[in-house]
Amino acid sequence: MLSKLLSRHKKDFSPLFIPDLNPGNTFMMDFSIHNPEMKLLDFQNVNELNSYVFDKIKLAGKQYGYGGYMEDREVYRRSPLFTLSPEEARSIHLGIDVWTEAGKPVNAPLNSLVHSFTNNDNYGDYGPTIILEHELEGISFYTLYGHLDLASIENLYEGKPFEMGQPFCRVGNFPVNGDWPPHLHFQIISEMKDYKGDFPGVCSKSDKEKYQKICPDPLVFFSL
Repeated sequence: MLSKLLSRHKKDFSPLFIPDLNPGNTFMMDFSIHNPEMKLLDFQNVNELNSYVFDKIKLAGKQYGYGGYMEDREVYRRSPLFTLSPEEARSIHLGIDVWTEAGKPVNAPLNSLVHSFTNNDNYGDYGPTIILEHELEGISFYTLYGHLDLASIENLYEGKPFEMGQPFCRVGNFPVNGDWPPHLHFQIISEMKDYKGDFPGVCSKSDKEKYQKICPDPLVFFSL
């Protein structure tokens, strides 16, 4: 199982950010339906969302915001991209978000090859996105990096190598990043199927169990 493999190698990973996220510098964000503050936000107003996120981080005296794995979120109602039907929407977040300033470099957590990349430029989407391929103990898996700046996907090609700890992209700003407050969407994927440069980062409640097996908890990559 991929989650057990990653846990065995936890100490071998390079931090995605410098400094690394830790309990002293990271505020745990709550965008779930259980947070009453979500009812007060105008999800269509990216400036309001941006102020909400970074005011929280600043008031807590922290450098980063973190959270969201398997979180049931109301925020996705801001975009029709996440509506499957009038009866069902995609609202379960399959990765984590690291909220930090635009332009922040992101490092490869281990030796990597570029699997694919693209600009998913729909409103509320990933924006510029890179998917890296890795191998541990003969097992291949993938990590997805969404909401980047446009420069991050320039001069890339499928199969391009990055060494562990090498900066390879930067956190983007709105509106280029899908029109979200600056953050990195980071997700682990065990099998890419036919996807290239994209993979669902949010699923419906009915598909939660299926995607939870494909996309294990990324916490293993952080010192939290």
